[in-house]
Amino acid sequence: MKNKVCLITGGNAGIGKAAAIQLAKQGAEVIIACRNMKGGETALAQIKSETGNEKVTLVVMDLSSKESIARGCETLRLEGINCLDVLIHNAADFDISRKKPLLSADSVETVWATNHLGPVLLTELLEPELSVSEQARVITVSSQGLVMHPRLKVNFEDPEFTKSGFRVDKAYYQSKLAQVMYTIWLAEKYQGTSKTANCVRVTNVKIDLERYPNLSTFQKWLYSIKSRFSITPEEMAKVYVWLAMDPQLSQVSGKYYDEKYRLVRAGEWAESPENIHKLMELTRKYLPEMKS
Repeated sequence: MKNKVCLITGGNAGIGKAAAIQLAKQGAEVIIACRNMKGGETALAQIKSETGNEKVTLVVMDLSSKESIARGCETLRLEGINCLDVLIHNAADFDISRKKPLLSADSVETVWATNHLGPVLLTELLEPELSVSEQARVITVSSQGLVMHPRLKVNFEDPEFTKSGFRVDKAYYQSKLAQVMYTIWLAEKYQGTSKTANCVRVTNVKIDLERYPNLSTFQKWLYSIKSRFSITPEEMAKVYVWLAMDPQLSQVSGKYYDEKYRLVRAGEWAESPENIHKLMELTRKYLPEMKS
């Protein structure tokens, strides 16, 4: 990993920071992307201190904003990053205390913008750097919570739930289903190249409740119960790192793995070529920057 360059969105906390630490310990050059400069700088110092790896840098990037993503990519180039070996789409918007939709700078509901549109655009804009790598890997992140919603579909007519009633959990799981479908599409696009795309299904992971100050007392109690059956961010991060660095996975693409490194399925609806095509057509309407 000593010559590998890895970018992790949401690398300042939780699973993202744990993965950044593990990759940095392996000798990789790690870039953490996050929305907040202050929080990012704190995480950056912690990662460097814990790993002894000085090749860890920070880029400020809000995945809900197209301008912020483009500016972050330009910052990377100005800092001399011309090759990217691993891109991990870890950042996510899921605040269960939210009762109403929040709009991004682009006037798009932020869960849909951050969790689906942002990763697609970031991958698109970093295509030149990924293509330079001898074997680039794009890793998307979904959720085990989809298992509890077997009938869930992407709402192609109203993905932001402006007409059908917004619920943050519904918006979140839809975005995570979209990411699995996008991974399948991206793997198809990458056929015949040195690039691969795979997805991780994140299980229940212990969270830092201080990151969610708006939770009610009841919600905090529910999380405390849930945490008893959750794994640590460090355990979940091992799957990220495995997908990022295991040489036996150099030709593996379009797959979906759980926290125990097992292959899982997204379901017949999500794996349908017709539905994947519809998703990407919808995505292009939001992202005219997409070239293919």
